Amino acid sequence: MEKLMNVSASPHIRGAMSTSKIMRLVILALLPAAGFGIYNFGIRALYHMLVCIVTCALTEFTYQAFADRPVAVGDFSAVVTGLLLALSLPVNAPLWIGAAGGIFAILVVKMFFGGIGQNIVNPALAGRCFLLISFAKHMTSFTCDAYTGPTPLEVLKQGQVTDPLFLILGNTGGCIGETSALAILLGAIFLLALGIINLRIPASCFMVFTGMLIFFGGRGFDDIYLIQELCSGGLMLAFWFMATDYTTSPITKRGQIIYGAIIGALTAMFRLYGSALEGVSYAILLANLLTPIIEKITVPRAFGRRR
Repeated sequence: MEKLMNVSASPHIRGAMSTSKIMRLVILALLPAAGFGIYNFGIRALYHMLVCIVTCALTEFTYQAFADRPVAVGDFSAVVTGLLLALSLPVNAPLWIGAAGGIFAILVVKMFFGGIGQNIVNPALAGRCFLLISFAKHMTSFTCDAYTGPTPLEVLKQGQVTDPLFLILGNTGGCIGETSALAILLGAIFLLALGIINLRIPASCFMVFTGMLIFFGGRGFDDIYLIQELCSGGLMLAFWFMATDYTTSPITKRGQIIYGAIIGALTAMFRLYGSALEGVSYAILLANLLTPIIEKITVPRAFGRRR
């Protein structure tokens, strides 16, 4: 009897890279977008990042301490949530906006569901959507000292054209970390090179989104229009850094492709037919809720066959 093997709780196979190391690498990958946001909008962008990061980390630490649970704030997941939330805010929003969103993201979306690995939707996106619904006036006002005109998405809705170079480099108005497609892409390449993320989810997101714009956007294969749609708003940041979240995305290869296709299709539908300017946040949250079903229908068959 003493030779019987012990059965422990999953996971039974662990990777060589720890959660804290992965999160630190994600933070490094976000630094180009964060740095350009500070350069583009000024020191107030840095204040938003500090408020969001400190609020998220402090909320997680306080909850775990009072709930008599192991304090795991050192895994840097709360820092990633805070940084992503800050990059999704307009620079002229009051600083307490980030604090409110950070508390909701960590306390309600993450900790109430059991902490890291247990949340069913992306905390940063859920925090942003909470702010969009609760404080729409602050979250949809992009006028600041640097930019006073309409954002690229507003220009697109009006049927006008924005110079694609401005969108790629980021010299436009918008949210703090979403304006420079180049800065976001540099961080994404960094994560791809290290194997932190793979191309299945982002590639299917971009392919389906682009395909729907070509067939239903009314402009056909208009390269300028497509670049504008791909590089404006929060699409690049969301597809590369939020849709690929380990906890809320499928683990099966086919499931990841289906998941990305759903996000791309929903984002295109919201942009083409929705009243709001941006729909990628809601698209990813809805896909997060479908993740268990996607995994169930795409789980690989066991080896062998049943008689």
